[in-house]
Amino acid sequence: MMAQLTYFWGTSIEIIFPGWPGRSFSSYILALSLVFLISLLVEWLSHARLIKSSSNYVTAGLLKTLMYTMRIALAYLVMLAVMSFNIGVFLAAVGGYSAGFLIFGTQVFRKFKIQLRDRIRGRSLDCVNLKYAVVYLRV
Repeated sequence: MMAQLTYFWGTSIEIIFPGWPGRSFSSYILALSLVFLISLLVEWLSHARLIKSSSNYVTAGLLKTLMYTMRIALAYLVMLAVMSFNIGVFLAAVGGYSAGFLIFGTQVFRKFKIQLRDRIRGRSLDCVNLKYAVVYLRV
């Protein structure tokens, strides 16, 4: 199959590997879902705080380097998928990055988390002590 050099819309594509995802519509949808999930995972790795500050500095540094390596490798994989010049793949990648940033990078769901944690701890939360609840949860 000759490489496409302009953006096109169609289900007959090759992403990254020859012959993948195939020529059927279901394999195309599977490929789009995989691109979406990988780009969502890249955003999660960008915003996740998985390493405790009380860890050994060398161990923490190595774990951060490993996470960074995984994030960059997955981001390059998404970039290679987008280089198939398929509009569906491009939209799946942009959608995955956008959804990941909305979920993990913004404060949209922060208020819900505060209310849920506050209810679990048995306290009532109103607008007056909302700023104190944020400080309370960070301690």
